[in-house]
Parts: sequence; C-alpha cells; structure tokens
Amino acid sequence: MKKVLVTGGTGFVGSYLIRLLVEKGYPVRALRRPESPMDLVQTVAGQVEWAEADVTDLVALEDAFDGITHVCHCAANVSFHPRDYRRMMQINVDGTANIVNLCLERGVQKLVHVSSIAAIGRSKERQHLDEKSPWTQSKATSQYAISKYQSEQEVWRGHAEGLDVAILNPAIILGSGYWNVGSGRFFQQVQQGLKFWPVGRSGFVDVRDVAQFMLLLLESDINGERFILNAQNISYRAFFQQVAAAIDARPPMIKVTPLLAEIAWRVEWLKEKILGATPVVTRDSARSSVSQFYYDNEKSLTVPGFTYRPLETTIRETGAQFLESVREGSTWKVLPL
Repeated sequence: MKKVLVTGGTGFVGSYLIRLLVEKGYPVRALRRPESPMDLVQTVAGQVEWAEADVTDLVALEDAFDGITHVCHCAANVSFHPRDYRRMMQINVDGTANIVNLCLERGVQKLVHVSSIAAIGRSKERQHLDEKSPWTQSKATSQYAISKYQSEQEVWRGHAEGLDVAILNPAIILGSGYWNVGSGRFFQQVQQGLKFWPVGRSGFVDVRDVAQFMLLLLESDINGERFILNAQNISYRAFFQQVAAAIDARPPMIKVTPLLAEIAWRVEWLKEKILGATPVVTRDSARSSVSQFYYDNEKSLTVPGFTYRPLETTIRETGAQFLESVREGSTWKVLPL
C-alpha cells in the first residue's frame, strides 16, 4: 500500500487532493503549519496523519518523510507583490529543493509536483503554448513565473538523479475554497461590483480535475513528463460574464487595455508609497491580465481515465456555493468530489 505525503495539505489544491485520497482509501500524511486553518479539510481531518512542518524547514521535514512511499507537492506561495518575492522564492524554490532531496534520500517511489502554466515558456512571438514550449525570460516575466520555473528545475534535477517524477502545469484553478483569496476572490469581487474587465485571456481548470489528475499520475507508470491542465481557454470578459450570471450580479463593463493596465499599476504603486494602501493591482498582475496566450491541453487528454469538467459547470457550481456562503455569513465552502 502506498503511503502518500501531501505538502500544502490545508491549502486549496492540497485539501481537495486529501479528500480524494482518503475517499480512495490511501493512508495520508499531510503537512500543515501551526497557524494553518483546517476548514477545507474538516470532514476528513481525523483520517489524516498531520505533521507540523514548513517546506523550508528541512529538520522538521525529515520526520514527516518516515515511511512515505509517494509525495504530492502542492505547497506554494502565489503573489504578484514585490514585498512577497523573497519569501515566495524560499517556499517555491528552496522548499521544492528540500522535498526533492528528501525524496532521493528516503527512496520515495514517485514525486508528483504541482507547478503552473506560468512556468511554460511565453513570448510575444509564441502565443500558442504546449509542454514543449521553451522557457524564455524577459523584463515582463513575473517573479511568480520565475519561482515556478526554478521549482521545476529542482524536480528535473531529482529526476536526473533517479527519482520518478511527474509535473502538472495547471491553468487558473477554479472552485470553492476561501472567498477572500485565490480564484475565490473573482466571485467576491464581482458580487461587490467589480467594474473592470481586462482584454487578456487565460486558461481555467476545476480544482477537482487537478486532484483527479494527480491521483491518476500517482497510480500510473508515467515518469519524467509534464502536463498542462486546462479545461478551456477563455477571455477574461467572457469569464467575468459567466461568473456574474452564476451569482446574479452585474458583470464588469469597463475595458482595460494594455495602456490602461500600465497606468493602473503605476497609480497603485504610488498610492502604496504615499498612503501605505495595499495595491489593487501590481505590475505583474496588470501585465498578466492583458496577455493573450492559448494553452494546449491535448497531452493531458491522452492520460487514460481523464476528462475535464466543462468550465460552465465549474463556474455554476462554485457560484451556487458562493451564494450559500453569502446567505450563511461563511467565508469558505468546498465542492463535493
């Protein structure tokens, strides 16, 4: 029997994966920090062995690896604010290096690593992207993208040293969780009267599909491969219109062009410097919102047993739970598997 270690166990992706693993009967040990809220895993918390450890704390991690055969590395920091860059690099890069080193040291049979489409090579000349798109870096590359690319390099180093690995590159991950962070904020912002829609586009994928794909990789012989996970490429305008329809709200009406995005982040930067206000948009998030990339999902569909939930279904089900939270005064929900 596999014994699976899940990093980031109380987070968005980790919590859905843990519920799925427990449902399938896997023994699970999961990492959490002492201050981590347990809301998203409260229904299965008693069926999981919890280890208090930060991925940057190698000493604490060593005990967590005792008896582990497989690792699902979900822990990561996502930020587009300069003040968070140093900590983000520590968690995403140094933390992944720690996980890889312990996998090698303890003879772990397989590591499944959650990366991001941000780590896929992008350039103005190449907007249709797949798993083979070469990495390129420029002044426009976000620090988050750099951190996820470098974390992948740590995983590939482990593979070169004999570790079986598989990497996921999810698009924007949607689903119920905490409404004030991550993609849950889209629903909250639209409900509160979001006025702007950027002209860019991106890919989106259901958090349950991410968890299901990780399980399939865990159970398969797939080794040394990476997979883009993307249910659908869609413009932000169309996405916000669907979110608004799902929660019976008015969609954003003001178009944000690349020029307006450049002005906006500079205004927010100035407000932060003068008034100490938390910026609504940063340079990295502004430029990301007006980018036009298409992410190919064909490789993921070759994995036996995997299909995507329609994006419309994900938005409708998440929207329904958001409205339930509003009525109940709760700050979070989880979708049924």
